[in-house]
Amino acid sequence: MCIPLRRCLSVLFAFLLWFWLAPRVYGADAGAPLARRALEVSTDRILASIKNPDYVNPTTRAYLRQQIEEEALYIFDFTEFSSRTVGQRWRTFTADQQKRFSDAFADLLISTYVNKIDGYNGEQVAYAGEISSGDKVEVRTVITMKDGKKIPVSYRMLPRGDAWRVYDVLIENISLVKNYRAQFQDILNREAPDKLIERIGIKAREARQ
Repeated sequence: MCIPLRRCLSVLFAFLLWFWLAPRVYGADAGAPLARRALEVSTDRILASIKNPDYVNPTTRAYLRQQIEEEALYIFDFTEFSSRTVGQRWRTFTADQQKRFSDAFADLLISTYVNKIDGYNGEQVAYAGEISSGDKVEVRTVITMKDGKKIPVSYRMLPRGDAWRVYDVLIENISLVKNYRAQFQDILNREAPDKLIERIGIKAREARQ
């Protein structure tokens, strides 16, 4: 199943926003898994920026938005996200193309996230456990919509140095990596990597506008 790219971006960052803003029902006890704790730390930092009174002031918002973007860059491993999204063809990209793709993709996702940050509407999120497989951890949540519908959202994470970072998100059991891969592969079947990078860059600039 493939979600259209525009809807995919909107859904992903709306859900990430709800997860970060919604009251958490689990405790930050000392024994909490490191992956979940990494998400909690990012949550607290993003909340601090959003709750700052200067955030609603257009003249002072830019600095706080920059802090939110930096936190998203920290908690997400966009290089891993990018390589898994492109799939086997990632090895055919030059080092320069890989970097430009990762930068453009990160810019697109973060720009869309920041644009969605005012869309929180009181949706509730509950922590639903974790699944570990080797060095990977899947942190599971369930979002309860205003109409009572429950939507599972999971965050797949990997250790990177001394940090845990997100490399994929599942919405209703649909992997964002696989969803993007299907769309990007279709483009790469017709066009060169530079064209795909150009397309992503254009969408990122449109999101920022």
